[in-house]
Amino acid sequence: MSKRDYYEILGVTRDAQAEEIKRSYRKLAIKYHPDKNPGDAAAEASFKELAEAYDVISDVNKRAAYDRYGHAAFQGGAARGSAGGFHDPFDLFREMFAGQGGVSGMGGGIFEQFFHGGSESSSRDGKKRGADLRYDLEISLEEAFSGCEKEIEIQKLDTCHSCEGSGASPGAKVARCSLCQGKGQVAMSRGFFQVVQTCPQCHGAGQAINKPCKNCQGEGCEERVSRMNLKIPAGIDEGARLRSTGGGEAGVRGGSKGDLYVIIHLQKHAVFERDGMNLYCQIPIPFSVAALGGEIKVPSLNGLVDVKVAAGTQSGSTLCVHGSGMPSLQNMRKGDLHVRVEVEVPTKLNLEQREALEQFSQLCDADNTPIHRTFTERLKDFLRNP
Repeated sequence: MSKRDYYEILGVTRDAQAEEIKRSYRKLAIKYHPDKNPGDAAAEASFKELAEAYDVISDVNKRAAYDRYGHAAFQGGAARGSAGGFHDPFDLFREMFAGQGGVSGMGGGIFEQFFHGGSESSSRDGKKRGADLRYDLEISLEEAFSGCEKEIEIQKLDTCHSCEGSGASPGAKVARCSLCQGKGQVAMSRGFFQVVQTCPQCHGAGQAINKPCKNCQGEGCEERVSRMNLKIPAGIDEGARLRSTGGGEAGVRGGSKGDLYVIIHLQKHAVFERDGMNLYCQIPIPFSVAALGGEIKVPSLNGLVDVKVAAGTQSGSTLCVHGSGMPSLQNMRKGDLHVRVEVEVPTKLNLEQREALEQFSQLCDADNTPIHRTFTERLKDFLRNP
């Protein structure tokens, strides 16, 4: 009997990204897991088939070999890679719920498990801490300047509304796990070796609930959409990390919740560029203002600011507006706004304007054009000494 296509088994397309593959695997693993389908041989076979497919497609090298050669890539030993063999499907399932890379997405943010350490811990009563999560949030420069509040929507494992996280139906009793006989561990043979690992049925608790909650199948948590409000402080910068304690996934059988880490990203601004607390922009100024001096209005995140331009200002000069940059997260101080001026040359002149400029040009001498004079002197030196 020919083997099914691994992508078909996982329910994804051949160009699916890693996050989509993990998300689909997690959903199907829950559906076919033996704990959810006791005594169902077909479900157990589907679970093992799913685990084998994920083992290959989640690995960059194995996936490349499979995309090129198909199932033939893993026939004949290690010539082109390997799949199946000593692989334990429970390892992959446990990986998804122990904080080793489960991913889900919602809205514009990337929502994934962030830190692995906290989600591994579990107690003898079966309680396990929920996974820490990450959410990437994009905000505008204006929002970072003044601070704001954002409501985010995420899909995650939350406390089961039916059993309130206990995993048990009303009147349920706790009994010794039938698979590990209360030890919390099982020994599995792998060729000549015997490996002891956490019991996949009771998750190391050594106990089983005789009447698990029908809604969550005894896990104490269910996947649903949650909304929460975040307060973004003024002055926050690209890559800053906000932590919401208990905002992560719910724990198994009443275990403590993980944390949510929100990573800030700033949208590209049409006018300003940011470097720390300072802002930078470029604006054009009329030739007459650059020559005669005057006052111009410069944009800032607080509105327009009046800035004086000295007579004879050259194109490319930078004007500094103190205190018009980004606020500090630590104190009340603000950075500066640096304005690079570009002298604008008229492209169309009427007869009167042309005559006035020609008259002005005739009146100019070396004192009026020091930059041109310096360049001319350097040019003469170069021509004398080629």
